[in-house]
Amino acid sequence: MSTETALKDLPKVDPTLKGQLEGFTPDKLKKTDTEEKTILPSKEDVESEKLRNEHLENISKFPSGRLKRTSTSEKIVLPSSSDVEAEKKEKAHLQAVEGFNAANLKHANTKEKIVLPAKEDIETERTHQSIFQGVTGFNKANMRHAETQEKVALPAKEDIQTEKTHQSIFQGVTGFDKSQMRHAETEEKVALPAKEDIEKEKGQQALFQGIEGFNQSNLKKTETQEKNPLPTKEIIEQEKNA
Repeated sequence: MSTETALKDLPKVDPTLKGQLEGFTPDKLKKTDTEEKTILPSKEDVESEKLRNEHLENISKFPSGRLKRTSTSEKIVLPSSSDVEAEKKEKAHLQAVEGFNAANLKHANTKEKIVLPAKEDIETERTHQSIFQGVTGFNKANMRHAETQEKVALPAKEDIQTEKTHQSIFQGVTGFDKSQMRHAETEEKVALPAKEDIEKEKGQQALFQGIEGFNQSNLKKTETQEKNPLPTKEIIEQEKNA
């Protein structure tokens, strides 16, 4: 069953609006002068730019000779029992899907249902149509001429005072004499691990040593038994009713 909308069912443009659009010519337009306005950055933008410049300057002047060489230690995390069980269930599920016999499936016919619009949708569409007809049939001669007045909002007294304070602080920072600064020595402190961290590390080391030194000759041979779970009575009933 085709879902494409027939040409006769498509919405039609109002003849009055269509005639106005087809008869429109560019010579009816009026010439206007474009006024360009320069928007000054806000207080937050200025502060953000200052912080960004200071951050970049500190990064570029950072002495890399103070860095110390470190060695990266890679640790192998073994899977937990829940991860192993989940992996086993996933493999069993994949094996059951791959070994499923498609001949056991029954033929089914698909029925397409057309959902009619609700009462609320019909009322909404009628409202939209009435609004559209009112807009397209509106008489422009009833409109009055209006002049647009542009107002420039001056900054408040508090904003001016705040800007003056920022300017004075900025001038004090830029004109600061670095020769008045005193030399200071940086003391680096090495934080020793806590008792709990040491015990945890010892436990991990003992676990790794036990895994690496495990004797595989102590393992016993076992036979793996694969089970194919049959569907329950409820699943069979649901399949028949579907």
